[in-house]
Amino acid sequence: MHRAPLLTALALTSALLTSCLPPAVAFQPGQTLDPAALGPNNAATEWWYVSGYLPDTQQAFHWAQFKVNYQGLPYYAAHIAVTDLNTGKVTFLEQGKQDAAFSFPPLNVRQADWTLIQHTGGNTAPFALNAGPLHLTLTPQKNPVVHPPGYSGTPETGQLYYQSVTRLGVSGTVAGQPASGTAWLDHQWGDQQPGRSALWDWFGVHLSDGSDLMLYRVRTLDGRVVQLAGSEVGADGVAREVKNVTMTPTRSWKAPSGRSYAIDWTVTSERGSVTLRAVHDDQELLSKTTSVAYWEGPVQGEGQWGGAAVTVQGMGEFVGGPLTKAEGGTFGAK
Repeated sequence: MHRAPLLTALALTSALLTSCLPPAVAFQPGQTLDPAALGPNNAATEWWYVSGYLPDTQQAFHWAQFKVNYQGLPYYAAHIAVTDLNTGKVTFLEQGKQDAAFSFPPLNVRQADWTLIQHTGGNTAPFALNAGPLHLTLTPQKNPVVHPPGYSGTPETGQLYYQSVTRLGVSGTVAGQPASGTAWLDHQWGDQQPGRSALWDWFGVHLSDGSDLMLYRVRTLDGRVVQLAGSEVGADGVAREVKNVTMTPTRSWKAPSGRSYAIDWTVTSERGSVTLRAVHDDQELLSKTTSVAYWEGPVQGEGQWGGAAVTVQGMGEFVGGPLTKAEGGTFGAK
């Protein structure tokens, strides 16, 4: 995926950075990926992402860790968004301290005191996410996968390798309140500049039949759709391409920033069709650390999939573009 945005204009902050990195490795679309290799790479852009809609405890959360190699200069940023669905309150936090470390195996991701660490014990060993208001144990219920065709994007927009753990059991606390349910973990890396060279509409959702569905619509900045991809991870844990996917917006929401986001959708494919609706409209996040505006929040729906009726729940992410300078963006319109 997916999913959450970074910018190469971070050169404006390079005077504050003292470490130098080797040049980022060029993206190779034919590269064979190990689904279980969740660790860091020498890429221009890389991120790890965990999100979950937890209807039983009326919560939703999003954590993302970004790592940039801009012409040998490192930059790090992290985001947390927590939604209390009882009150509608959305809390958005950012971590900008340039104190980060990444290692594998097992996966260990840290920026300042925000961490995602997988215990030893193989692919299904639990992860501990301790970051701001998130203190969660995430237990994989399926092995990691690479989504067909192995990456998102095109040469025009830049491309990102794409692997996931699509279903993890959640326990622990969110903002001090007990949390339980199901989450999704993404890892992407490559040469794309999200928010600058590419926009997207993305879903990571869980179906009641035990399968998981990833949907990705990549757009250029002028709105042209250049990639439409679907990947289904069955109850058997195998990722398979979903063919003849269409994603049609059916309702939009205008944010206080003035940006409009399509938040309700109809999805059709050879496997069936589902409707997806935002659980809570007001989910726009304005990130100063990555200088991008995006909508990130819980979705739910229903439909027919694989010849049977299903219900659907998970998360959606829709990238709105760069922040303006007036909004605190590093670059952009005045």
